[in-house]
Amino acid sequence: MSTSFDVIVIGAGPGGYIAAIRAAQLGFNVACIDEWKNAAGGPAPGGTCTNVGCIPSKALLQSSENFEQAGKHFGEHGIHLKDLKMDVATMIGRKDTVVKQNNDGIAYLFKKNKVTFFHGGGSFVRAVDGGYEIKVAGKTEESLTGKQVIVATGSSARALPGAPFDEQSILSNDGALAMGAVPKRLGLIGSGVIGLEMGSVWRRLGAEVTVLEALPTFLGAVDEQIAKEARKAFDKQGLKIELGVKVGEVKAGKKGVSIAYTNAKGEAQSLDVDKLIVSIGRVPNTTGLNPEAVGLKLGERGDVLVDDECRTNLPGVWAVGDVVRGPMLAHKAEEEGVAVAERIAGQHGHVDFNLVPWVIYTSPEIAWVGRTEQQLKEQGVKYKAGTFPFMANGRARALGDTTGMVKMLADAATDEILGVHIVGPMASELIAEACVAMAFRASSEDIARICHAHPSLSESTKEAALAVDKRTLNF
Repeated sequence: MSTSFDVIVIGAGPGGYIAAIRAAQLGFNVACIDEWKNAAGGPAPGGTCTNVGCIPSKALLQSSENFEQAGKHFGEHGIHLKDLKMDVATMIGRKDTVVKQNNDGIAYLFKKNKVTFFHGGGSFVRAVDGGYEIKVAGKTEESLTGKQVIVATGSSARALPGAPFDEQSILSNDGALAMGAVPKRLGLIGSGVIGLEMGSVWRRLGAEVTVLEALPTFLGAVDEQIAKEARKAFDKQGLKIELGVKVGEVKAGKKGVSIAYTNAKGEAQSLDVDKLIVSIGRVPNTTGLNPEAVGLKLGERGDVLVDDECRTNLPGVWAVGDVVRGPMLAHKAEEEGVAVAERIAGQHGHVDFNLVPWVIYTSPEIAWVGRTEQQLKEQGVKYKAGTFPFMANGRARALGDTTGMVKMLADAATDEILGVHIVGPMASELIAEACVAMAFRASSEDIARICHAHPSLSESTKEAALAVDKRTLNF
């Protein structure tokens, strides 16, 4: 006997749970299926983001930043400490508490919005009249039917060929977030978001960190000027980054991990570390979905193929988030989830991929939205650029963090803002103003004419806008 729903969402990560809530708000009878488990085996909605991604990594970044501030910078404020130490178990415990609070928050939102939650793996069984049969494989097996189905099964960490994750010596983001002690030597393969964030956490706590990156450029997707500024800061902190390497054999033993590689000059090298974090990207997760049962088409990467509006090749089946094309970002998944729910309701859901912000939560933070300077050059777009350094910002001086800058790019003819790039304190928060401005197609002159609170870091955004017209007031 199947239970019928208007909308069934498979996956309760950022894309899935948001899609379920929005669909319920629009009057649909909604079910959401998710198989994440907490330590006790109970449900843990929130997907990778909440359980082993965005949320726990930010908790550890905050703890490690507090430790570094106390050890290296509190003295500047007249605060003196003796016998400073980090209790890693307590730090990990706090991280786990933060994760559980988010899990519980999503469960509460499901109840509040009358979304029926099923704990288990969701998979297609067959097409039925007016919809699809979905199996839930949990403690007990259940059968559901839905008129509309939204696939939001997320992504999984990509393993290095020949070096599978054991989460003891060779770690994915999951194992990197659960280390019980600070490793003396930590290796990272990949200098992307996860690699840099996890490297920052354990470096602050005392690990000697080496990052091996295959690409010849550092943070190639970031504006080149901003990436160079960030690299200088990381080098100063002691984060060792090698570019243009080719990783060979990786051996895990009782004493740690040995990595053979060739450097950018083609010279054979080896690196011995206690722990190795592999951060070479993520792959769409369709394991167990059983797409062939209904003829759901997948791409070469294992992603669910969709059109611009997240429709699959099947009527009434949609897909959002990491399991489809586009950036693998939690907030991108959320926007797609909302848009799909509204499209099912006959509305005109909309996602502008050009206005999706990116953030790397290192210290300094790196954030950007829109096009980079190198992209504008490649596209032949005539532009004006303005930069303003945080060292000239009064609030940054008071905070004791003057690293970095705000950079604004505007169309040379119309002055419309084409991109904003920030490296420095609270970049993750400052980028929101740029997103709003660009959504309303603001000009740099608009930002330059808007009154910003003083003293605030946001004044640097105004000054960068002024710099586009070469009339900064404080630099």
